[in-house]
Amino acid sequence: MESPLLQLPGAVPADAPDQEIAAHYGEPAQEQRALEAGTAFVDRGNRGVVRVSGPDRLRWLHSLLSQHLERLAPGEPTQALLLGPNGHVEHHLHLVDDGETTWAHVEPGTAPALTEFLDKMRFMLRVEVEDVSDAYAVVTVPESAEVTAAAPVMPDVTGTARIIERGALPALPGTLRPAGIWAYEALRIAAHRPRFGLDTDHRAIPHEMGWIESAVHLEKGCYRGQETVARVHNLGRPPRRLVFLHLDGSVDRLPAHGDPVEIPGGRTVGFVGSAARHHELGPVALALVKRNVPVDAELLAGGVAAAQEVVVSPETGANAKIELRRTAANRT
Repeated sequence: MESPLLQLPGAVPADAPDQEIAAHYGEPAQEQRALEAGTAFVDRGNRGVVRVSGPDRLRWLHSLLSQHLERLAPGEPTQALLLGPNGHVEHHLHLVDDGETTWAHVEPGTAPALTEFLDKMRFMLRVEVEDVSDAYAVVTVPESAEVTAAAPVMPDVTGTARIIERGALPALPGTLRPAGIWAYEALRIAAHRPRFGLDTDHRAIPHEMGWIESAVHLEKGCYRGQETVARVHNLGRPPRRLVFLHLDGSVDRLPAHGDPVEIPGGRTVGFVGSAARHHELGPVALALVKRNVPVDAELLAGGVAAAQEVVVSPETGANAKIELRRTAANRT
């Protein structure tokens, strides 16, 4: 559903998967600074919104998702993953309960599949699942913003994420400046926060992405994919790891999503997830690379020279000895 804010002066549509909202409104760098300063909002109305109601909702979601939800307090935001049988991430949910209903927002286009799966798992429990993306939209606003929301606030990369009625989007600007998704994505990447579907592929597991602390509870009961989570946590060494890349600022382009990440000699060791231009750091990106790539190895991301910064340790895990590898030239 195309956002009505694309009709604002200067609005330029973003590329997929965000083509239904604005990349920017004519001044990308200034919008990013305003967003970081708390004087701007971001329309993220292309995200899916799923509503789960009924007295059994938290116990039921607890049994299906990676997070401990059985005793989730009203207004307490959290994240959770829906994993496949082999532990691969199928959905990443940002959710909050208001005491009567659990609200979740997910990546664009994924709400129908998530709703369909959840609906099949209801059995005789007292729960109702609805994809309400047509009626509600996600916006990122400063913490102090007075916005009427359908659900309690959720922390975001900057400010808070709020679920509002979609009809309220045109009136949202008010005293706040609109900032496009380019501004939001630059701050997200700089904060080392991966985005499902951009920084992941069909084989991604929670440990590779650094989601263990934010979206997985390691002491809860059984759920689909738990065996993989437990094995990697106990033994360490996931196959790949998320890295933050400082890109060569002299190049006039950004690597594209899916571009290969290579080490000198041309060997491919991973792929680029998302990239952006940060107003202070310059061009930056997130990438998923093989675990055994030395942490100080110089890389090429889509042909652009890149220095890496560790996000997920190559030795992550409960019983692993964390000792970051260095290249032979730097061992002394």
